[in-house]
This record gives sequence, C-alpha cells and structure tokens, in this order.
Amino acid sequence: MKILKLLNKKNLIILIIYKFLFISNLYSEEVVDIWNLDKSDNKESSQIIIEENDDNIEKSVFINNSKKINTTPVDEGDFLNLEEETVFGLYDPQKNNLSIDMWTYSDGKKISKIMNNIKKMNLSKDSKNILNIAILTNSYPPQKNITKEDFLSFQSSWLIKNNDLELIKKYLINNHTLKNNILLARYFVDQKLSRTKLDEACRIFEEIKKSINDSYLSKFYIYCLINDNKKEEAQLQFDLIKENGFTDTFFEKIFFYLIGYEDEINSEISEDSLLDFHLSHRTNLEFKFIPKNSTSNLVWKYLSSSNLLENVNNIDLEDQDKIFTIEKATSQKNYTEKELFDLYKRFTFNIDQLLNVKQSYKLLTKSEARALVYQGILITTETKKKIELIKILKTMFEKDEISNAFNDKLIFFLKNIDIEDVPSNHTNFYNFYIKNEIKLSTKIKFNNKIIHQSKLLNYFKNDLDVKFIEKELSNLLKKIKKNKNYFFTHKDNILIESLKSDGVQIPKKYNNFYKSVDANIPIDIQVLINNNETGLTLLRLVEIIGEDKIQDIDDETLYFIVSVLNQLDMDTLRNKILLKILPLKS
Repeated sequence: MKILKLLNKKNLIILIIYKFLFISNLYSEEVVDIWNLDKSDNKESSQIIIEENDDNIEKSVFINNSKKINTTPVDEGDFLNLEEETVFGLYDPQKNNLSIDMWTYSDGKKISKIMNNIKKMNLSKDSKNILNIAILTNSYPPQKNITKEDFLSFQSSWLIKNNDLELIKKYLINNHTLKNNILLARYFVDQKLSRTKLDEACRIFEEIKKSINDSYLSKFYIYCLINDNKKEEAQLQFDLIKENGFTDTFFEKIFFYLIGYEDEINSEISEDSLLDFHLSHRTNLEFKFIPKNSTSNLVWKYLSSSNLLENVNNIDLEDQDKIFTIEKATSQKNYTEKELFDLYKRFTFNIDQLLNVKQSYKLLTKSEARALVYQGILITTETKKKIELIKILKTMFEKDEISNAFNDKLIFFLKNIDIEDVPSNHTNFYNFYIKNEIKLSTKIKFNNKIIHQSKLLNYFKNDLDVKFIEKELSNLLKKIKKNKNYFFTHKDNILIESLKSDGVQIPKKYNNFYKSVDANIPIDIQVLINNNETGLTLLRLVEIIGEDKIQDIDDETLYFIVSVLNQLDMDTLRNKILLKILPLKS
C-alpha cells in the first residue's frame, strides 16, 4: 500500500480524530451481509421479508459480495452503552394519547401475522397514517415471542415499503444508536443517489451521530468527503478501515484516482452497487451504458435522473426486446409515459389494421399490439369504441405486469369522456379510475336537519367547550324530535357516541328518543383493547381498512372503527377521520 502523507500529520489527527471516532469502530463487529439476505441463519424469526418481486418497493439492496472483516473490538466505554436504549420510534406517544407500553403486552407471533398480511396490501393513505402511528410511535418493544431486532425490522421494512425518504431521514436521526439501521441507511443513501441528490445522501452522515458497522456505508462516507474536497479526512478514514481489514479492489482503484495518487483509471463499469455504478460514471468521460431487463431499478432511476437513457426516437422498432425494456422501464417510472407513447406513434400500420383494431392487434407481437391499440384510441371518436380500446390496452399492460406504464395517459383519456356518454356496461371501469382523481372539497357545508351533518361537527374541528356543545346537542335533538319520521343512522350514532366518549351528557328527557346502538366491535379487537394492546389494536384497524379510503368504507364498519378509537381515547386521530366521513362538502 502507498505511504500516505496524512498519517504523519499528528496535529491534524488529534484535531479530527474524535469527530470521526465512529469510523474506528466501523468494523468492531462482524459486518452484516445484507447484500445477500438468503445467507441468513434459518432460525425462527418474526422479521418481515421484503420480497424481490414487489414492484412497489424500489430495491436499495444489490445482490453482491459484501466482505466480512475480522477485527479486534474497540472499547468506547459509555458511548457504546447507548445501544442499550429500549424505547424506539419517531413520534411522541402523547401526540396521539398513546403510551410507551403500547406494545409491551402483545404476542410477537400475532404482530408478525398481521404485519405480513399488511405487507401484501397497497395501503390507502388513511391506512398508512394509522400504521405510521402504530409502528413509529416511541415505545418499548414487545417481549413475548419476538426479539427487539425483529420488532425493529418491522419499522425499517415499513419505512422502506412506504418510501417516504424524509420520514426515513427523521427515523435514522432519531434512532441513530441502533445497529440494525444498516439496511435503512443504505436504502436512504441509494435512493438519494439514484435521484442524483448526492449532497442530500452525504448529509445524513453528518446528522447521524453514531456509526453503523457496514463496509458499503463506509465507502459512501469516504466518497462524500472526497466530493466535499476533504481529501485529507477521506484519506484518514480510508487508512482506518484498511487497518481493520477492508478489501475492495474496485473501490481502492477509484479512491487512489480521486484522491490524486493515480492519473489514469480504467473504464470498467461495476453494477455491484449503485455507488460503484456512480463512481464508474464519474471517472469515465466516455461513459456509455445500455441497460437491460435484468438491470437494477436503482440503476435505471440513476440513468434516468442523469439523462443517460437512450432517446426513444433512436430505438429500432424491429428490436422487440429493447421496446419491452422501454415499456418495463416506463412502468417503473424511469421513462415517462409520454416518451413511451411517442414511441408507439412511430409504428406504421395499414388502413385495414387501424379500421379493425380489435381483431388486428391479436395477430401482432405484444409491443406492436399495444402500439396499434393506442393509435386506435387516438383516431376513434365514438365513445363506446374508445372505452373498449382503453380497457383492452389497460388489460394488455396488466398481463405483462407493466400496468404502471399506462396510468397518467389512461386518466387523461377518461377525463376527456363525459360521464353522461359512458355506456352502462363501462361505468364501473370509468368510475374505478376517475373517482381517485376527484379532489374532495375540504369546506364543510352544514345541514342542521341531519345530526351527523350539523354544526355539532365544529366540536371536532375547533375543540369547543363540552358545556357549550351539550347545549347545542340538546337544542338540535329538540328540533329533530319534531320530525316523527327521523331515523338515526350509523353516522348519527358515530357523532353522538363520540361526543359521549368525550364527556358530553345527553339530557335524560331524550333517552326514549335516542338510544345507543351496539357498535359490534369484533371480539378479537375488543379483547386487545381490554388487554391494553393498543399497538396491535391499531394494526388490526389497518388490516381492516387496507386499500380503501376511509370515506369509502360502509357505515357499520366505520361505526366500530370510531368506537375503537373512542375506547382508546385517540381523539386526534378520531377527529381527523370524523371530519372526513361525516360532513357534507361544498
């Protein structure tokens, strides 16, 4: 190894050695090989597994050889005792009237079962909100049939699936002492780098005050120092990890070139990790890379963000494999839908094919068929035929598991069709895709003839005084009682029972007019509530709501969901839900 000048500068070392002390412990324990998760011991575990075929999760983990290094542990005294913290998460329990014991009494097997069911769902925004509260609130981990590490893996796995990088950043900073944050930290820096946001990726190392024992993150941090023109500090860190057994020929060559010890570098392109790929790009002025179907989605995203993808206008229309690669990349949002459909426009079809699209496309290759159907949609003016072709095209994308390549354009087509012109046998298809695009008004319109649409809603919006709302409720019941045909709905029950849960009293003279109705809370959920298993109770609500918007759930189910929140005294979350499901919106 080259003799490095910085090691002789003792004063500089003394100045910065404490700042970077964490690197000296970087390999004090065996490196976790998360490049190849299949090598894990076959022991019972509650840990959620991130499936490789889950298109909703952009993989940060390349299957790669992560080298394990045997080193002598470094004694850092009390500093390492921070690992003994037992409360983990992100949110203050008091924010949602929760307790740090919300998971203490729960069985890990039950948690694992529900979490793995949830993992398979494409959760709605409402479900995600409840799951964030359940899994990310600061709390003690459960003790029965689950390890602390397995429980924390639920947090990191959910954060990765949810792909909210700002939330991940806050979690890493708030829980910087955790050893098992390796996967989450890698995911964060790779996602930022794939978006060409290197500065944001590097900044996380400044904000996390404790190191994570991992060779990949060490390399990334050293490169960040070089990129920030802190070459002497980078040299020091490199020497420290080398002394602890680090070996990576590719990175070492890149390091010596960037640090200035080598004047030339070969043009090798490494896909072993996104950092290696980025370094290949940075150090090669003639860089050119043609991605394949097997290319990591992170590399695709990096190429897209760096404007390195091949222009669709240059794609050979005879190369069906290349075209499918473009279609797949569009589904993964690395090419835009506009680019894909502009490619489809380049195909040439005869008059007979365009006049008989529904028959002609069946005789073509898959990509050609999609191009023909798309062109047929463009030239068709009759609403019935246009919707039929739109449905056919959507089905074709779905069959090849690239349905996300036809989302924005699908909505564009449907929005240009008046609902009045949609044939009755196509209304379900039309409504399924259009309803998600309709923005609900947030302005409440009151109707004092119906209890759940009345001004009593102001209580949940403005936190009004209980005595004041008791008077308002009494006055409203007095007026409504005059209507002999008034029928109390589940939504009326939801509002009144929520008021009662907060201490609002109903005058006894209305006992025969309004009678409480059983919310029919599932027995297993009621048992969880009785046992103070708040976290697991919330998981069950997430499982029930699932992929649905809260306002699309039937009233009977809404009644027991709100009743559960009333029993848990989770007024903040409950109020947000009530203001979504009860009022008229103008």
